[in-house]
Amino acid sequence: MALNTSADTPIPVGEVSRLIGGWIDRLGAVWVEGQITQLSRRPGAGVVFMTLRDPSHDVSITVTCFRGVFEQVADVVGEGARVVLHAKPEWYGPRGQLSLRAVEIRPVGVGELLARLERLKKTLAAEGLFALDRKRPIPFLPQLIGLVTGRASAAERDVRENARLRWPAVRFEVRNVPVQGASAVPRVIEAVRELDAHPDVDVIVVARGGGSVEDLLPFSDEELVRAVADCRTPVVSAIGHEPDSPLLDLVADLRASTPTDAAKRIVPDVREELARVRLVQDRALRVIRGLIDREERGLEAALSRPSMAAPYGMIDGRAAEVAGRVDRGRRTLRHLLDRADADLSHTLARVVALSPAATLRRGYAVLQREDGSVVRDPAEVTADEALRARVAEGDFAVRVTGQG
Repeated sequence: MALNTSADTPIPVGEVSRLIGGWIDRLGAVWVEGQITQLSRRPGAGVVFMTLRDPSHDVSITVTCFRGVFEQVADVVGEGARVVLHAKPEWYGPRGQLSLRAVEIRPVGVGELLARLERLKKTLAAEGLFALDRKRPIPFLPQLIGLVTGRASAAERDVRENARLRWPAVRFEVRNVPVQGASAVPRVIEAVRELDAHPDVDVIVVARGGGSVEDLLPFSDEELVRAVADCRTPVVSAIGHEPDSPLLDLVADLRASTPTDAAKRIVPDVREELARVRLVQDRALRVIRGLIDREERGLEAALSRPSMAAPYGMIDGRAAEVAGRVDRGRRTLRHLLDRADADLSHTLARVVALSPAATLRRGYAVLQREDGSVVRDPAEVTADEALRARVAEGDFAVRVTGQG
């Protein structure tokens, strides 16, 4: 239960330490897993001191055990080894220090490590962290490459030298970190996140040389895998050699078999690109020449047609045809006019022959009354009636003297 303290009624440091010790004593023994980072086996001492560290977090705790407990695993356990301890938490009051008193130490074997990695792999795969649709494309020509690798390592040299041989203008933003040991995981995660936040970094390469399964364990750490999965920048994994396959390879956007392979896959070869450019230029020239040749042949074929070779021939032919039709039209019109003229002459002759004037010229006369009506019957006139006789050359007055 909570203590009732205040500025006026504080409790001594010793009492606080005693209470903490009491709480810790009630915890009981626990099984703890971690990695040994410091190991002290003083000659003649009956106690072995070591530091147990969580590889995924920056947390460590002091462990003590009797020499007899450690001697049982001394041949297989050393600094950097992963172990499982059965220990009792202890509180050293005078110094206010927490430690674990180990009563049993079990080394974590390679087989068990691989089994754990397989279980973690299935868990992460079920979450979709290894899905292909999550992988981002690698830029064709990265202007700035983020490189996470060991200091002065062969992996760094292989990546940088091979990249510059392929594209001399390539630039690197390097973060040198431990690539094995207890501090490897947090330092690699910190470097990856720092490069991911860099506005000019186009791709991040995590590289190290080969090693044993234990050496490559940091690159299968769950925290590191999730950190890479959360990156916005494409990440290339270049861990170990061809047979090595840590979980980082599965979550990365591109897996390179070696650091040298990583340089070849993220940076184009300037010579190969120039050869491709020349090949494209040659292909384009061939296509253009083919188009020009085809158009020239089409133009020649068009020019060889009669309408293009002798453009006035059609006009001349049409002009002759028009002239012939005009002549035929004129002849037809003339023939029609001549025939109409002949018909008119004949009609005129008949009209003249049948006209009263022609009859009068033959000696006939037409008698008309004063009102102009023609006398056709002698019974129509009376004695002493004045009439007018019309002859061919004129008319004169006559009077009826009697009726016959």
